[in-house]
Amino acid sequence: MKSLNLGRSVMLPLLGAALFAFAGAASAVSLKIATLAPEGSSWMREMRAAGDAVKAQTEGRVELKYFPGGVMGSGETVLRKIKLGQLNGGAFAATELTSVHPDVQIYGLPFLFENLSQVNAARAVIDPLIKSKFDKKGMTIAGITGGGFIYLMSSKPIATQAEMRQTKVWVPEGDSIARVAFDVAGMTPVQLSLGDVYTSLQTGLVDTVGNTTTGAVAFQWATKLKMMIDLPVSYTVGILTFDNKALSRLSPADKAVVVGEIGKAFAKLESSNAADDLKTRETLRAEGVEIVTPSPAEAEAWRSVGRKARERLQKEGVISNEFLQALPKQDVAVSAGS
Repeated sequence: MKSLNLGRSVMLPLLGAALFAFAGAASAVSLKIATLAPEGSSWMREMRAAGDAVKAQTEGRVELKYFPGGVMGSGETVLRKIKLGQLNGGAFAATELTSVHPDVQIYGLPFLFENLSQVNAARAVIDPLIKSKFDKKGMTIAGITGGGFIYLMSSKPIATQAEMRQTKVWVPEGDSIARVAFDVAGMTPVQLSLGDVYTSLQTGLVDTVGNTTTGAVAFQWATKLKMMIDLPVSYTVGILTFDNKALSRLSPADKAVVVGEIGKAFAKLESSNAADDLKTRETLRAEGVEIVTPSPAEAEAWRSVGRKARERLQKEGVISNEFLQALPKQDVAVSAGS
């Protein structure tokens, strides 16, 4: 009898500890995040590191579960799944988020920026404005990071606008800015989701694309391209945003950890992107991509397209006057009349 009581005295605390651990595991919150970023890319490495930090700092109460490589569908599909509660967040290119708030695409205004100093001056004002607009739409932006400058690349010669008009140009679905810019240039682009571009380059549905050098390598487009025009067209940002309903399941402290660690990860991406651009240029050259500096006349012809496109976009209200007025006054065409 004594031995039985002794066994009970040992087993009951162990059973209690096991039940406590099980209850803690059962109450853990898993935040499901989808992205088109490929596994193994710098984006996924930093986001997974953030997930590890979140799990450690919340003692397992919160876990970030990623679905990379577009397995959850296009940006539009991911947003729909977030609305239905099937996903809790996503990492997007800004153009994929125009249905949440159209002004998020402001950095894509053609030929608005010539260097990173101009970009950084604009982002100091515009990033907080974007975050406030998303919060009013029921979404929390945990991180915004600069993806770099967009360049035009093609499997055919595109050293001049005349040559480019002979190609089939891609623009992302929902990217009204790119659509208007190419219309001004006398081109009718093909609208496709980002995930469809690689196959479309293979089949010849499109010849000419716009992307960062890093993006062209990460998505393996470089293997299908022959020429890049070394003239920044626009600037792209990546945004990781959560549904506020999902974050409301967390304690204030755990929510702060999630947002803080994602913010740190995106800050690391920001600092590495400039160096990556230099390295990936060499990768492009190794893939046989010719990087061409446009003549002064061609560069000015493209900047003229940019000015006309921005004037039209302003008149059509594609970007609100609130956001245009917030931009540093480095560009007369955008700020005029706003």
